[in-house]
Amino acid sequence: MSELTFEQMLEESFKTIRNGEVVDGTVIDVKPDEIILNIGYKADGIITRSEYTNESGADLTTMVSVGDEMTAKVLKVNDGEGQVLLTYKRLAAEKGNERLKEAYENHEVLKAPVAQILGGGLSVVIDEARVFIPASLVSDTYEKDLNKYQDQEIEFVISEFNPRRNRVIGDRRQLLVAERAEKQKELFAKIQVGDRMEGTVKNVTDFGAFIDLGGVDGLLHISEMSWGRVENPKKVFQVGETVEVMIKDINDTKVALTLKFPEANPWANAAENYAVGTVITGKVARMTDFGAFVELAPGVDALLHVSQISRAHVDKPSDVLAIGQEITAKIVDLNESEKKISLSMKALEPAESVEEVGEEDTAE
Repeated sequence: MSELTFEQMLEESFKTIRNGEVVDGTVIDVKPDEIILNIGYKADGIITRSEYTNESGADLTTMVSVGDEMTAKVLKVNDGEGQVLLTYKRLAAEKGNERLKEAYENHEVLKAPVAQILGGGLSVVIDEARVFIPASLVSDTYEKDLNKYQDQEIEFVISEFNPRRNRVIGDRRQLLVAERAEKQKELFAKIQVGDRMEGTVKNVTDFGAFIDLGGVDGLLHISEMSWGRVENPKKVFQVGETVEVMIKDINDTKVALTLKFPEANPWANAAENYAVGTVITGKVARMTDFGAFVELAPGVDALLHVSQISRAHVDKPSDVLAIGQEITAKIVDLNESEKKISLSMKALEPAESVEEVGEEDTAE
């Protein structure tokens, strides 16, 4: 048997490695764009910047130190220059995918900062493995601008795991829906009609405002915003402001709210304030062909029938009255149960004397 040369003996003293193999090594040199490892092989291992981190332009000398122990994966045994090309990032991502697979199977709640805002959603990184959260699964309400989530730490679950197709989907929405359902359950267990509570204006529409009561949204309809008349809710409320409301009705999971507090009810002392025979001043609020509605106080409108405007004949209220005009009239009828008041301006006009009528007839 022939004797081995020194070079052959030296070569056999090193382990053999293959592409795809995971190796351990010690950092023997670090440059801004690459890391050199002693991996116990005849050639050193090289990890380039792009195979260490996703951060472009990163200075590896600030991230790794000589003497650090590292585990990497072999990409090429010979990179063409006699060195072994390694990857740290891909191995970490593989381990991260194992972590995500486990979380997917166990329905585990994960937490991570948002790494990137994408056109269709958010990207987060768990142990170098990326998770995509579509915009529709970011929140339980529509989110027009996702930029507010940049660098924000969020919780989510993995709803789809298919790394071969590069589909690892996160879902934050279902956590928020579940949390909201729990809050709703707790809130509905303790609230009742007549309760007063503080809420936050969540949305304002032409017909009302939605108030967040702490997990439950209540509707404050435009007709319940005041004892008086509200023309445009958007001029009264702003999103984010705090408002005290009263629960008017609870129907399953729907809550109707009101700002018509009983102590402010303008009809509470109607018998005294609007007694028949009282002469009162008000402003013309709106008109129809049969009469004008006069606001006596916020929430109290009275009807001035066209026949009660003047002793002289009036075809239409708009012929002699204008919106916003202040008029003085006499209350001729009060129906508290139906909240109806009738007025008469004619009743305040002096009656024509019999002599005056006779003189007019003679003159004719």
